[in-house]
Amino acid sequence: MKKETAMTVVGGSGEMFDRIAARYDLMNQIISLGLDRGWRKALVQGLAVEEGGKVLDVATGTGDVALAIASTHSQTEVIGLDPSEGMLEVGRKKVDKNSMTQRVRLDFGDAQAMPYETNTFDAACISFGIRNVPDRTLGLSEMARVTKPGGRVCILELSEPRGSIMSPFARFHVHHIVPLLGAVLSGDWEYRYLQKSIAAFPPPDKFCGVMEEAGLEKITIQRFLFGVAHLYVGHVPA
Repeated sequence: MKKETAMTVVGGSGEMFDRIAARYDLMNQIISLGLDRGWRKALVQGLAVEEGGKVLDVATGTGDVALAIASTHSQTEVIGLDPSEGMLEVGRKKVDKNSMTQRVRLDFGDAQAMPYETNTFDAACISFGIRNVPDRTLGLSEMARVTKPGGRVCILELSEPRGSIMSPFARFHVHHIVPLLGAVLSGDWEYRYLQKSIAAFPPPDKFCGVMEEAGLEKITIQRFLFGVAHLYVGHVPA
C-alpha cells in the first residue's frame, strides 16, 4: 500500500503553530462551534487506561488532551509530545496553573522519531494532529512501537463530510468559514492550510488501511457531526 502523506505546509517543524499558539485554543472552540471538547472527551474515554498507567499524547499542542487525561485518571502519568515550542510554552503554563506538574510533562519532539523506548506507554493518542505528520504511516508506527502490547492507540481527526444530507453545509463550513475564521482570529492567513489539509485527508476506510499498515489491529471508528470528525481506535497486537 502506498504511504499516505500530509500537507507539507506544516511539516514537522511547528513554525506556523509557534505563531498562532497564543490564540490556538480560542480558534478551536469557535471553529468547531464548541464541539471539540466533547470529541476530546470521547478520545480520553477511548483510551480505556487504568489508574496508575502511563499515556502518551502526540501533537499535544497546548496540552488540553494531556490535562484532560490526567484529570480523568487521578493516578495516571501523561507525557505530551509536540514539535512547536510556542505551543508547549502555553501548555506548560496550563500544567502549572492546574497543579499537574507531578503527573503531566510536555516534551519537544517529532512524531516520526519519538524519543521513547519501545513498550513505554499503556496507551497513546493524537488529537487533530495526524494530518500534519508528513509520513502518517511512520507516525502511527511510532505510536504503536512505544505502546505496550494490547494497548490502545486513539486518533481524533477532522475530515471531509460525506454521505449525509447535511454534508454540503458541513463542507461549506470547512471550505469557507473555517479558513476565514482561522485567519481573522489568528492574524495569520496561513491558517487556511486547515481546509486544504482536511480535504487531502483520506476517508475513514482508507485511513483504517494506513493504521493497519502501521501495525494496528481491531480498529473501530466513531463518527461525529455528519462526518466532520472521526475517532479511530486501534490496538497494538498482544
